[in-house]
Amino acid sequence: MKKQSDLKLTPDTFRRAPVLRELMHKAELHQQAEDVVLSALPDHLARGARFVTCQDGELVLSAETAGAASQIRFRQHEIMECLRTHEMFRFVWKLKVKVAPPRFRDKPKVEKAPLSNENARLLKEEAGHTKDKQLREVLEKLASHVRD
Repeated sequence: MKKQSDLKLTPDTFRRAPVLRELMHKAELHQQAEDVVLSALPDHLARGARFVTCQDGELVLSAETAGAASQIRFRQHEIMECLRTHEMFRFVWKLKVKVAPPRFRDKPKVEKAPLSNENARLLKEEAGHTKDKQLREVLEKLASHVRD
């Protein structure tokens, strides 16, 4: 019978797995670079921006909206000047910004606005003139949602 593999991450398994160690090191470097880049951006732009990569002197960022991306492009010289003070981004000469809308967003809660007394009165009046019983019941139910 085949032995089940142990998938628990412990400090011991971390030391034995060079690929995992290298991947964790790259993730930590990426996080540090993202912190530096976001600190160079103005606060209102940093909220929707992400650091993508920096290769061959080209810094790539992503922004949630096209408006934020164009504002970053407009301020690219001052952003790159601030970034060049850090050792990691000393040779950055080009900034590219891509638009990447968020994949998941909380849907705003839909609040039903209550009817005014005048609209409720009009619905009741229409219900009284309607011969269709089901339509009359629906109109009366709608008219009951009156603002107090």
